[in-house]
Amino acid sequence: MVSDDFRPLRGIRVVEMTHMIMGPSCGQVLAYLGADVIKVEPPAGDKTRHLTGMGRGFFPSFNRGKRSITLDLKSEAGTSALDQLLATADVFVENFRDQSLAKMGFAPSALRGKYPNLIIASCKGFLHGPYQDRTAMDEVVQMMTGMAYMTGPTGRPLRIGSSANDIMGGVFGALAVLGALLERQESGEGRTIRIGLFENCLMLVMQHMVQFDLDGHEPAPMPEREFSWPVYDIFDTRDNRQIFVGAVTEGHWQILCKAISLEHLLEDNRLQTKMDQIEARNWTLPLFAEAIGKRDFPELIETFEASGIPFSPINRPADMYQDPHVLRPGGLHLSHDAGGQVFRAPGLPIEVDGGIPHPVSLDVADVGDDTDTVLSELGLSPSEISAASGAADRNST
Repeated sequence: MVSDDFRPLRGIRVVEMTHMIMGPSCGQVLAYLGADVIKVEPPAGDKTRHLTGMGRGFFPSFNRGKRSITLDLKSEAGTSALDQLLATADVFVENFRDQSLAKMGFAPSALRGKYPNLIIASCKGFLHGPYQDRTAMDEVVQMMTGMAYMTGPTGRPLRIGSSANDIMGGVFGALAVLGALLERQESGEGRTIRIGLFENCLMLVMQHMVQFDLDGHEPAPMPEREFSWPVYDIFDTRDNRQIFVGAVTEGHWQILCKAISLEHLLEDNRLQTKMDQIEARNWTLPLFAEAIGKRDFPELIETFEASGIPFSPINRPADMYQDPHVLRPGGLHLSHDAGGQVFRAPGLPIEVDGGIPHPVSLDVADVGDDTDTVLSELGLSPSEISAASGAADRNST
């Protein structure tokens, strides 16, 4: 079920001046919650729009439901228009380098002086400190924090298979904005918020840091980790499929052994405690692999589903378009990209009163689609709009 009425940020105006993923993710969440998100792009459009290969999905994924205007911030007319737009805004989301923003006259300290009730969310590589001016990307901070070390086998650090840090950093930014909006209802004052991509990744490896700090034991990379469960592995089925199976409790162990005809393990004196079962993995796992390898994938799925055993097929992202849970009502939202092509993407991973939040629109605006509308609302004339948006320069060349 889709919920069309959960728009707690209705009436909130967000001006977003970002690119790539972290900043747009922040704006995306706010748009899903009902905010009017106005994306400010350079006259030629956000360069992220034109990425190919692994970057093809970046722009349409994280810029749905926003309005787009173009401003030439190298011109006085463009910076003046942005100033006027920010005067009408509740939130400003940006991910420029500190020096670049200051050079344009839009440093957070300057904006807070002009607009004390404005909430500024700066999506950066690092919080203030020794690294604050470094260039950061998702892969960079994964290497820096140990995330890549924990993901790949020893000697082969490996980034995780999505832009999870960028996305989660944007979500933390949106969370901080929500807190600042609540506070402003009482104080009438805005806040200057800085969100760090590095610090976000640091939180993702926190459990490994704390393990070392508490017991002095440095955890091995996940492919070589010390297991805390008797079965937590990937197996091959008879029909050449792969399946992940877990037995993490005493009950799971008994159910799994019975489900795949390994009841004799339940009577084995060497396997009577959970620790016994974990320490015996070197000789029990081949038995589980052999037993699972004698069964077809559909049979195992049916058995494990009914018994409550943790399991999963080994899927690819494209497989999600055939997954029955993903295809349930509200599981995927339809959007149109700037060229009119239809695509399907997930929404926020929440339900509200049993419904999936759905904004008024989840289409992707073309470059500058809303420039005339937004700037005319500010009182700019057609010639002023042309100068501010860079259209005058484009028309003269």
